[in-house]
Amino acid sequence: MAGYRQSYVTDFPGTSVPSGWYPFTGTPGGDPGGQFAASHVVVGGGLMSVNTWKDSAFGNEWVTGGICNCGNPQTYGAYFVRSRVTGAGPTAVQLLWPLDNSWPPEIDFNETAGDVISTSATVHWGATNHIDQRKLSIDMTAWHTWGVIWTPTAITYTVDGRVWGTVTTASEIPNVAMTLDLQQQTWCASGWACPTAPQTMQIDWVAQYSPS
Repeated sequence: MAGYRQSYVTDFPGTSVPSGWYPFTGTPGGDPGGQFAASHVVVGGGLMSVNTWKDSAFGNEWVTGGICNCGNPQTYGAYFVRSRVTGAGPTAVQLLWPLDNSWPPEIDFNETAGDVISTSATVHWGATNHIDQRKLSIDMTAWHTWGVIWTPTAITYTVDGRVWGTVTTASEIPNVAMTLDLQQQTWCASGWACPTAPQTMQIDWVAQYSPS
C-alpha cells in the first residue's frame, strides 16, 4: 500500500496462538449472559478458529472465543482479515479497540448480527456512545478479505479490495492507540444472536500496516 509499511502479518502456522495475541476470558462487557474462554480459540491447519459451543465446563452454557492482538497496538493504519463463518447464531466481530480500554472509541469493521447474509461496520464515539453504522448484504460463509483503513481524517471499510463505506466526520474518528480484536459473542440473555448449533469464525491470515 502506497504510504504504508507492513507492521504485522501472520497466517497462523503451527498449533498455538502467535506471540502477542491474548485470548479473552470472563464475561463480556455489557453482556452479563455471555462468557469467553481461552479454550475456544484454536490454531491449526493454517487457521485460527474462534469457536462457540455449549461448554460443560460452564454449566453447558454457550461459550465463545475472543482474542486481541494486544502486542501490536498502533494509532492509525490499515488492517486486513481473511475470514469466513461456518453458520448463523453468534455474532462475529472484527474490531479496533482502545489499548487502554477507555471505551469509547471503537471501530467495528465487520460485525454480523448472528446471521450469514449481511454484516455491518460501526464507529462508537463520544462520552455517551454515539454510533455511526453502515450495512452490507454479503454471504458471510464465503471467504472474504475484510479491511479498515484508519487515518486522522477518515475511516474506510473495504471487502475483497473494494470500498463499501467511509466515515469522514472529524469528531467520530479515534486518535488513540488501538488493537485488532477478533471475537464471537452470544446474546442469548438479550433474546438475539443465540446459537442453535456450534459455530466458528475461521481466520486465514491477518495483516496490519502503519503509515510510513
